[in-house]
Amino acid sequence: MPIIDSTPAPKRIVYLDHTAKMGGGEIALLNLVGALDRSRYLPTVVLASDGPLVEKLRAAGITTEVFPLGKELVDTQKDGLGVRSLLKVTQVLDWVRYAFLIARYVRRVKADLIHTNSLKSDIYGGLAGRIARVPVIWHVRDNIDSNYLPAAAAAAFRFLARTAPSGVIANSHSTLRTLSPSAKKPTAVVYSGMLDRPLVEAAPMDPSSPVVALIGRIAEWKGQHIFLRAAAEVLKTIPSARFWIVGAPLFGEFEYEKSLYSLCEDLGITSNVEFLGFQGDIPKLLKDVTLVAHASCLGEPFGQVVVEGMAAGKPVVATDGGALPEVVVDGETGLLAPMGDASAMARAILTILNDPARGVAMGQAGRRRVQDRFMIHHSVASLEKIYGELLIEK
Repeated sequence: MPIIDSTPAPKRIVYLDHTAKMGGGEIALLNLVGALDRSRYLPTVVLASDGPLVEKLRAAGITTEVFPLGKELVDTQKDGLGVRSLLKVTQVLDWVRYAFLIARYVRRVKADLIHTNSLKSDIYGGLAGRIARVPVIWHVRDNIDSNYLPAAAAAAFRFLARTAPSGVIANSHSTLRTLSPSAKKPTAVVYSGMLDRPLVEAAPMDPSSPVVALIGRIAEWKGQHIFLRAAAEVLKTIPSARFWIVGAPLFGEFEYEKSLYSLCEDLGITSNVEFLGFQGDIPKLLKDVTLVAHASCLGEPFGQVVVEGMAAGKPVVATDGGALPEVVVDGETGLLAPMGDASAMARAILTILNDPARGVAMGQAGRRRVQDRFMIHHSVASLEKIYGELLIEK
């Protein structure tokens, strides 16, 4: 008798994101789909614009399609997502047309699930799922509150989260609390896990010329101006310290970037501050860093660069909002400072720089914490659990 293979066919999942720029959510998506068990899941990524993410996904062997969405919709910033803009007739028609395009593709590839990765893709992905009669899971990576979105838009997204998707994933417990999803639908927290890479022993801290780095997209809510004011205070005590700002503006925040250069001049710290722009190899850069700072003025939805710093064995000084208390153990893997308080951030930085042995111990503890909680296999395990709830074997 012929042998019948009873192994279930892998489930085809279509991932949606509106942008191909390399933001934190897009890096997390790249890592996540690359780590999936291909014997169980076949990922396809559909992006609404072209950019660096396309090449990286394809290089990782991920089927990637680009179906352009109108530039006005792709480039709309979060603070422009008010009800008035969402209800423009032309924009509504564009969203609907695009949702039908996605639905046709989903049906053509016989997808079992749609997984959205950004707020804009939540909108058209949720509608596409209804049209194609395919379950949709929202992966929310932004705080859904009035500090981060216009109040009306935040309320609308919270309502949609309870009605549109079949299930909801958040990148932290903090993000999930702002979303308030339906208790009747599957929910999960899936942290943005680190890829496995060789660990390098943390080098002894050099108290004579420490380097403090703030890494991440240049945007006012990320608090680079707070970091620079803290740097000015640290330099009064350690005049040889150097401060790196690593990252670039992504969504039209170029005026804010210019203001940072002016602030350096006003504070008299230009010679101690370097703007390094976007860096593709953060682990390599971190080898020369003494301490990683994070200065968000609003609650951080997750804090991926903080995890990067901890994985590299570096002590961390971060603000105490959003998900960062889930990541940083205050006093053990780093120190937390109040949001928007440059003096408190400066004191925390000095506390660590003035005690190199404690800084090294914090770095080692942070690396252990990443290994225990924030690796990509932890993310995949959490993801597969909620996939299992939505994709019941037939």
